[in-house]
Amino acid sequence: MKLNFDLEDASQVAIGAFALAIPISFSEEAWSLSKTLPAENIFLITALSVMFLAFFTYESVFQGDITYRIPVFLFRILIAYVVAGLVVALVLTALDKFPIVADPIIAIKRLIIITMPASMGAIIVDAFDKE
Repeated sequence: MKLNFDLEDASQVAIGAFALAIPISFSEEAWSLSKTLPAENIFLITALSVMFLAFFTYESVFQGDITYRIPVFLFRILIAYVVAGLVVALVLTALDKFPIVADPIIAIKRLIIITMPASMGAIIVDAFDKE
């Protein structure tokens, strides 16, 4: 099993994130949620995202064996979430729906809401070539 992270993995993560970020980023429901959802729910979304990323990575990418690979395991989860977040920020910026300067709280909430499914798409596509 390939456990290092290279440019091929980065591109797979970005493409997987992009595939799910696009339809959700065009959704007015996602934009509205960022205005109405309380901070507690945003934290819950973040926790759920990381938890499901960890579960999928553990079972599919590492096939339940992380005993001697915990740093690599944690890095895969972190990189999937961060790259997905960067892709989402880029897409939202292109759509003029990422008001990071004018309204940073809304921008961050929107980023977290859309990064949840995008990060799952990222890790799933990344896992395709793992054996």
